[in-house]
Amino acid sequence: MGSGWPFGAFPFGRRSRFFEAGEIRLAILSLLSEGPKHGYQLMKEMETRSGGFYKASAGSIYPTLQQLEDEGLVEAEMIAGRRTYRLTVAGRHELDKDPDGVRRIWERAGRCEDWGQFTTPESFAVMMPLVEVLKAGMRAASRLRGEPGAAERIRDIADRARRELEQL
Repeated sequence: MGSGWPFGAFPFGRRSRFFEAGEIRLAILSLLSEGPKHGYQLMKEMETRSGGFYKASAGSIYPTLQQLEDEGLVEAEMIAGRRTYRLTVAGRHELDKDPDGVRRIWERAGRCEDWGQFTTPESFAVMMPLVEVLKAGMRAASRLRGEPGAAERIRDIADRARRELEQL
């Protein structure tokens, strides 16, 4: 799935994950590079940046923060009764090692955020019929593989449906 594939950012299925191995560390370091935050702020920021598609749990954030603190990449202090974390110089160096990884994380989150504006009860009510239309189109493409003009016919049908929906 290329970067143009909008669903590549979504955690569909039980086995899919929003963050790949090591990415939650980078995401936390990146957010802390913007200024000190406590765990709940980090969780809310990740949810906001993903348009609500990723909801970080305390079970993923706090152990990662503890590990980062143990490694000297962040330090914590109590501010207004909350354990607040900030990036250390070593944390900044760690973050700077993988700027492409950080960019990929927030691009993926941004793709989700774009879709997040459409997540209403009404939009979820039409999700499954739209998924079935997508599956029918893919089945037709598979069945008609190698037949001249098949892909164009399927695209024409999909374009007609899109135009009708946009006119509503």
